[in-house]
Amino acid sequence: MALDLGGVRVGMAIDDDLGLYAHPRGVLDGRDRQALMKALTQLAIDENIGRFIVGLPLDMRGGEGEGARRARGLAQSIANATGRAVELYDERLSTVEARRSLAASEINGKKAKARIDEASACVVLQAWLDKRALGGRG
Repeated sequence: MALDLGGVRVGMAIDDDLGLYAHPRGVLDGRDRQALMKALTQLAIDENIGRFIVGLPLDMRGGEGEGARRARGLAQSIANATGRAVELYDERLSTVEARRSLAASEINGKKAKARIDEASACVVLQAWLDKRALGGRG
């Protein structure tokens, strides 16, 4: 399962049974960390999730700012709460790609805003799945 960590919403995406394609899984409220950890722990159990992929917001030069530090802290909290592996994955331009994908699907305005977090999580997960399929290259 991939997570796109936002201050208000946490977008989720999950892979298919073959581990080939990412699918949107909705959003969780990101404002209450304790409730978020509880929800993710339950999801890990219910969906048999073995690993969480957490988007790491790097700047265009690959540097880390406050958002990346926040993501690292949340990733550690998720690992501690769920007992599952957590991997950070570069999410540069994932929101841009998600917006393009939603626009191509003719999802605009308020509908797009409501779905951007899970669409971004899909972009991150699909990139991670594709890289894994190439043997980690790319």
